Amino acid sequence: MLEATMKAQLQAYLEKVQQPIELLASVDDSAKSRELESLLEEIAGLSDKIQLRRDGEDARKPSFAISRVGGGAEVRFAGIPLGHEFTSLVLALLQVGGHPARISDETAAQIRALDGEYRFETYYSLSCQNCPDVVQALNVMAVLNPRVHHVAIDGALFQDEVDSRQVMSVPSVYLNGEPFAQGRMGVEEILAKMDTGALAREAARMNEREPFDVLVVGGGPAGAAAAIYAARKGIRTGVAAERFGGQVLDTLGIENLISVAETEGPKLARALEENVRHYDVDIMNLQRAEALLPAAEAGGLHEVRFQGGGSLKAKTLVIATGARWRELNVPGEQEYRNRGVAYCPHCDGPLFKGKRVAVIGGGNSGIEAAIDLAGLVSHVTVLEFADTLRADAVLQSKLASLPNVQVITSAQTTEVLGDGQRVTGIAYTDRVSGEAREVALEGIFVQIGLLPNSDWLKDVVELSRHGEVLIDARGQTSVPGVFAAGDVTTVPYKQIVIAMGEGARASLSAFDYLIRH
Repeated sequence: MLEATMKAQLQAYLEKVQQPIELLASVDDSAKSRELESLLEEIAGLSDKIQLRRDGEDARKPSFAISRVGGGAEVRFAGIPLGHEFTSLVLALLQVGGHPARISDETAAQIRALDGEYRFETYYSLSCQNCPDVVQALNVMAVLNPRVHHVAIDGALFQDEVDSRQVMSVPSVYLNGEPFAQGRMGVEEILAKMDTGALAREAARMNEREPFDVLVVGGGPAGAAAAIYAARKGIRTGVAAERFGGQVLDTLGIENLISVAETEGPKLARALEENVRHYDVDIMNLQRAEALLPAAEAGGLHEVRFQGGGSLKAKTLVIATGARWRELNVPGEQEYRNRGVAYCPHCDGPLFKGKRVAVIGGGNSGIEAAIDLAGLVSHVTVLEFADTLRADAVLQSKLASLPNVQVITSAQTTEVLGDGQRVTGIAYTDRVSGEAREVALEGIFVQIGLLPNSDWLKDVVELSRHGEVLIDARGQTSVPGVFAAGDVTTVPYKQIVIAMGEGARASLSAFDYLIRH
């Protein structure tokens, strides 16, 4: 199953296995079971510390457990973890085999201290770039604490189970049989949900920190670049981010980052964080800013207050909070979010195999989504507010060649329809005739652009009519000593490479401000 190059790489990784491990397969006569057996045979043949058994009795078939011989650590996969989950498989083999996970000692201690029995189930899709973070986080927890159990389930392969639990978005996590969380999460976020006192303890630690010379708010490409350029100046630098990596985490393929022919969003996000951690930077994750008190109002230092209750002070700030998916803001959208309303076609598309879906938005992202979904679902309806599609001509041409796609222009979405459990359709108004219409379907993918994450800055720094932070040629905002960079600002062309450059510029401007004041 594995290509020669991949096998050679995997064999090199498996040299890091320190303790014997066992692969216990639960299989039947299906083609997928034979495929899984073939994969496990190849893995077992690459290391003398790995043995394969085929007498597993798990009800989910095909599935397998990775166990440390003699006990002490185990993780499970239901399905064949290739695609985006192949890295999760490799890490599970290494960590069950005794290779240490790349988490802080403090986080590891918090995991080991968890009391009680925790049985996690994660539904993923092989095309989901958000799922591996959740799978890997829960696997680490299962390896470090024998009271934590985890099985990662390929939702596309176990469709009956997905339907019975009404899983319509991945990753979806269940704890002890009950819904626990949806969407991308890391170890810290999972622990925060399990340990309700964690946020309060972190807020207390934040309040005790000395003021920073430069505090970067946001951990995307702009924030990472700003932190690195500040730290290289030898000044006290901090980064407070809601999630390190920002919007990049939700990006699938990246082919326009200069000097990097091709990469993926989560991979780039990890590289950004590793690069920042190479320097003396205080990184505070899971921190969402909620208010800014400028130095003139806060005793000579800028103060940023966060939703968790903590606050940080700094001589200068670089705001790099990025943007988020724009929502429809129509009745039913929030009620059926993750129950048919989705924003990531790559992640959730496989869950709608054979069903009817709509894509809202006729720009490049919307048409790309419609093209991808057309290969999975029975029918795609594209709804565009304007009288023509806005996507590039090459994408429109490809879309027009697909037999199971309908395009409706001049369509104003008015309501998401559902039966109380899941989406059943969408209502829209024909902007030409004024007629109200409905389309019966099971899924809606919203692709209508981005909104800047600037709500917390209203009435403090000057914003454009679109809510973007107004900056000058140096990245300076309307408040002295407060700079901004990236997608949250008025800078045109929201691109990763531009955000990186803007972050560097804002940071250099902040340093220049420090030495002049």
